[in-house]
Amino acid sequence: MTPRATDRARYDRATAHLDAPLALVDLEAFDANADDLVRRAAGKPIRVASKSVRCGALLERVLGREGFAGIMSFTLAESLWLARAGFEDVLLAYPSADRAAYAELAADPKLAAAVTVMIDDPAQLDLIDAARDGGREEFRICLELDTALRLFGGRVRIGALRSPLREPAQLAELARSIARRPGFRLVGLMAYEGHVAGVGDALAGRPLRSRAIRLMQSAARGELAERRAAVVRAVRAVAPELEFVNGGGTGSVQHTAAEEAVTEIAAGSGLYVPRLFDNYTSFTGRPAALFAQPVVRRPGVGVVTVLGGGYPASGAPGADRLPVPYLPEGLRYDRQEGAGEVQTPLLGPAADDLLLGDKVWFRHAKAGELCERFDTLHLVEGDRVVAAVPTYRGEGRTFL
Repeated sequence: MTPRATDRARYDRATAHLDAPLALVDLEAFDANADDLVRRAAGKPIRVASKSVRCGALLERVLGREGFAGIMSFTLAESLWLARAGFEDVLLAYPSADRAAYAELAADPKLAAAVTVMIDDPAQLDLIDAARDGGREEFRICLELDTALRLFGGRVRIGALRSPLREPAQLAELARSIARRPGFRLVGLMAYEGHVAGVGDALAGRPLRSRAIRLMQSAARGELAERRAAVVRAVRAVAPELEFVNGGGTGSVQHTAAEEAVTEIAAGSGLYVPRLFDNYTSFTGRPAALFAQPVVRRPGVGVVTVLGGGYPASGAPGADRLPVPYLPEGLRYDRQEGAGEVQTPLLGPAADDLLLGDKVWFRHAKAGELCERFDTLHLVEGDRVVAAVPTYRGEGRTFL
């Protein structure tokens, strides 16, 4: 049996008593992926990106391992919820306009000590002050640096449209405005190089494009390392007590960790290893999170139909945003129907060996978005389900 066939047999045995649709996390693969992230971080702590996990039990599991410290959250409401659950170091990765949550943060010393909020514009400080509603707690502030690679005098931009703060002088000036303003304390810097960390550089069947991506990423890493170091020097001149400089992502852990200016690495998707992380030369992970859909029809030779399965990932629409049929090997979508809302035909020789009620296992394109489709993750060790734990959705939380 191939390794994938062995995994399929394990997952089918483990979940034989459960009806699909269902989702699982293979704990052996999850822990192995965590170990690989720590190895690549080379001694720098990893802050776990909660959007890529979206399960409190698994956040606790990974943060209990050596080499991991703190959470990078994705909404302010989530940040407060995590802090109330006992997580003591939560960095909000995006600016917020949640006035009610800001008022809660301003009124609660425990929350204010645990949560750091993100800004990249002085107007965001005004919004926070207007939302305090009488609360007097000091806000912990992190600044975000734009990481995009700009070529040909800025006419070509490669990277996400995030922060407007790019040059050392811009960040130092905002740092000075924070220092002058009561009720705020600058504690950190963040820079997420998504065009390096989140773009695969070994695309199957596309050697020229893969080579071009590697060249771009090499240039981007060099440019950003130099600029990030200059930004850190400029900001530390204003705020010498800066607690952390966060950078990276699953696909660039070892490269970002090599920068002296960076004190911690952000990563999360590398724990589950969704399909978008199959095309990297920098690391190889083990798929840990999967979902199963049941076979409900056999329309003809070489085709079966499963219930549902149309769970596209966020981002620019394309085939790479669809889940991929994973187990058994050798299944593919019908081009006319694709992954459907209520049914998904699957083609290929493996279809003829599937019976009504059998499970087809899929991998989501992205990591945590899987958890918005399921309220429970079944945790598997070997060929047994050892626990069933709620996702954020299972706890009644849908933050985005």
